[in-house]
Amino acid sequence: MGFLRNHVQVRVYRVIGRMRIKMQWQKFVIEVPATKPSEAIEKVYSDLGSRHKLKRNLIRIESIKEISRDEVRRREVLQLLSLESLIKW
Repeated sequence: MGFLRNHVQVRVYRVIGRMRIKMQWQKFVIEVPATKPSEAIEKVYSDLGSRHKLKRNLIRIESIKEISRDEVRRREVLQLLSLESLIKW
């Protein structure tokens, strides 16, 4: 059961960027729980692509920053983090 020993801390990342909707670029700020920045970026591409039917070339990531739990603005992200702390590895 090697996968139980490799528990990785889930962090929260704030991803800022622009997405092209119709003929305009619109700014977005998304907070994502992830274990590393590349995972957060993939989640943003997946969420925006699914929600707005956008291809990756219509999504531009401008910055990604790890934030503390105190800085999180979305309640859903905090709920996911609290569930993660309940799971015993």
